[in-house]
Amino acid sequence: MLERLRLLRANVCTEGHAILAASALLGPEAVKAAELTAQCDGCIVVTGVGKAGLVGQKLVATLASTGSPAHFLHPSEAVHGDLGRVRECDLVWAISNSGRSEEVVRIAPHLRANASGLISITSDHENPLAVAADCSVAIGKHDEACPNGLAPTASNAVMMAVGDGIAMLASQMRSFTAQDFARYHPGGSLGRKLIDVDQVMRPLAVCRVASSTVSIRSAMVATSRSGRRTGAVMLVDEQGKLAGLFTDSDLARLLEDREETALDAAIACRMTLDPATAVSGSLLQDAMALMSQRRISELPVVNAESQPVGLLDITDLVSLAEARQGPATLPFAPIDENAP
Repeated sequence: MLERLRLLRANVCTEGHAILAASALLGPEAVKAAELTAQCDGCIVVTGVGKAGLVGQKLVATLASTGSPAHFLHPSEAVHGDLGRVRECDLVWAISNSGRSEEVVRIAPHLRANASGLISITSDHENPLAVAADCSVAIGKHDEACPNGLAPTASNAVMMAVGDGIAMLASQMRSFTAQDFARYHPGGSLGRKLIDVDQVMRPLAVCRVASSTVSIRSAMVATSRSGRRTGAVMLVDEQGKLAGLFTDSDLARLLEDREETALDAAIACRMTLDPATAVSGSLLQDAMALMSQRRISELPVVNAESQPVGLLDITDLVSLAEARQGPATLPFAPIDENAP
């Protein structure tokens, strides 16, 4: 068992060392490849055959999700009409470790003629594919992790790492943001991490809002709603800025203490001053963390002028979690109704 574990770790290290060695070989041509990718007004067309083709399909997914529209073109299908999928505004990435894959080399001149440019990713610059390319990225020759030195392993890992690196640099050149990333990843854990509060909050039109100068009774009457309502009233000052929050739990405590006369007192005397808030456009996961930390069930959402624009309600967040991933697993601590 220990010997097998040693061999397993050695195989992984072989690929890791190959990637590190390849990174040291990269030069201006790799930067140029990223620049061409970032400047492309069309699609990035990735082609390759065999294991390199599978690497290419993964790179298509990376490019497409980071701001560079992309699709894969199989070289065998290309010579039977699929070259028509390549436009003058497109840029081609051709991937082959040896640079001598017959199917890819055969279509290279046609790809270059149809597209705005051809980038090759091969082991060196001295091969037919690299010579045919407008930009040749050399990744070096590396020992494979395969005990027979035959199965493409380390070479595939290097091609993928270099392709990812070029794609990430192009993404930075495009000023691709986390918000852009979220547009392409609405589902799964990534989508949940990048969704903003505005997409989940209850809009102001359905929220309970009152002046901080009125009585508790007046605020309750003025903000009565039929159907499902929020569990708190947002109180605003004369400038429309959020001044405080009065929750249903605050009202319940008054009634439990038989303080009925307090209902005619100014709500400002009973509201929570300067309550915790989320800023419009901020990440939902940050707002959820704040709600968990403060143990609160309602969180006002405000704009840059501190004016309320909506409200996050814990019941909505639980429903969202159940809709996206089954039974709610949001990491909320028990709600503390006395928390500000």
